[in-house]
Amino acid sequence: MRINIVGAGAMGSLFGGLLAESGNQVFLIDIWKEHVDAINNKGLWIEGLSGNRFVKIEASTETEEIQGKPDLIVIFVKSYHTEEAANKLLPIIGENTSLLTLQNGLGNTEILSKIYGKEKVIAGTTSFGATILGPGKVLHAGTGPTAIGELDGKLTTRIKDIAEVLNQSGIKTEINQNVLGLIWSKLVINVGINALGVLMRVKNGEIVKGEFSPKIQRALVEEAVQVAKKKGIKLTHEDMLNEVISICKKTENNINSMLQDVIRKRKTEIDFINGAIVKEGEMVNIPTPFNQMITELIRAIEEKYEKQINI
Repeated sequence: MRINIVGAGAMGSLFGGLLAESGNQVFLIDIWKEHVDAINNKGLWIEGLSGNRFVKIEASTETEEIQGKPDLIVIFVKSYHTEEAANKLLPIIGENTSLLTLQNGLGNTEILSKIYGKEKVIAGTTSFGATILGPGKVLHAGTGPTAIGELDGKLTTRIKDIAEVLNQSGIKTEINQNVLGLIWSKLVINVGINALGVLMRVKNGEIVKGEFSPKIQRALVEEAVQVAKKKGIKLTHEDMLNEVISICKKTENNINSMLQDVIRKRKTEIDFINGAIVKEGEMVNIPTPFNQMITELIRAIEEKYEKQINI
């Protein structure tokens, strides 16, 4: 299958590398020139759970440099870049090109559907964990299930084909016909992990240890679950807190994506994760004080990037 990965950060690079190893024609697209140059010159270095090796793969900073129409485009860019990235893809979208979003947060499927139409968009989530080690280098830090589904819940030939390609690449994938519940369930998981990991500066496994962080995690998750239930969304697990804890343990050595952003003093996706719970909670009259506070704390950290003291 001809596959373009848009957003070749930690997760995009890992997925791209695994897909390329299994025989797919994969192109990575990312704005980080040093990363792209390193991949083109030496290959993509992957280390960690799936072994240590170089993977031969092509990468580019410009969509226009990619020749031909892909069968599948996997979107991994930050949520606040989705619209810009999607518009740049217009020249390479073919009649049979499908777009799969495996991004964090709410709103990405709506943005992609507005530009390309719902019929071209597939949504999904993944519990894989990855960390960028430097230009051209990625750590495979955690593994777990990946789930994908059509927006209308239908069991189509293309969704079966894409799931098969992912599975053949070592990315354990199942098809889910409740895609809205899928997206919200991943949101709840991120709500309980990302910002909390930032505030404590710890890997995922440490979040569920000790006396105080598990209490905060519980409060964040419970608020999110209450909002989802009020909206009539069927989550993928009856006990979402237990699922969040399980993901933390399975990806115990992973530095979550939001923490990676903060370490590099980049804009985070807080408004699409905990901030989204606050916004959705207001719409259904569910108070979300813990998510409100943690959202504002992350915003405060971003605001003070240039004033931080290096110790």
